[in-house]
Amino acid sequence: MSDGEKTSKLKEIKETVSGAVEIMHQIRSPGVQESFGNIMDTAKIVKEIIEVLKTPEMVKNIENVRLISENMNDVSARMQNTLKHLEETGVITEAKGLVRTAKNTMDSFSGSGQDLHEISTSIKEMFKSIRALVDELRVTAVS
Repeated sequence: MSDGEKTSKLKEIKETVSGAVEIMHQIRSPGVQESFGNIMDTAKIVKEIIEVLKTPEMVKNIENVRLISENMNDVSARMQNTLKHLEETGVITEAKGLVRTAKNTMDSFSGSGQDLHEISTSIKEMFKSIRALVDELRVTAVS
């Protein structure tokens, strides 16, 4: 090894040692020590959380949440299929048409002087029947 190489190596070693000393000095500063303390506290909390998540109760709760989520997705898909089926069979369209017709009938009699009370009662009964049909369809859709 030549003198130039030895000098270069010594300079490199000196810079490395100087850098290490600076790092040690910085590590001892209050701000860095406080940061290390915060990191250790956070690590401790995370470890405690992980331990709690491993308990049989939490494992069961997490599994229950997963099952509830799957069930909700299944119910949603079944509701969409039921509504699609009701639309395809025309039940919803018929119910809308029936309501529209009843409303038009009621509107047409409103100014004629006939016995509006009887007509109103009949139409109310028809609306109750329609509501019962719609409720029945909802129950069918949900089940």
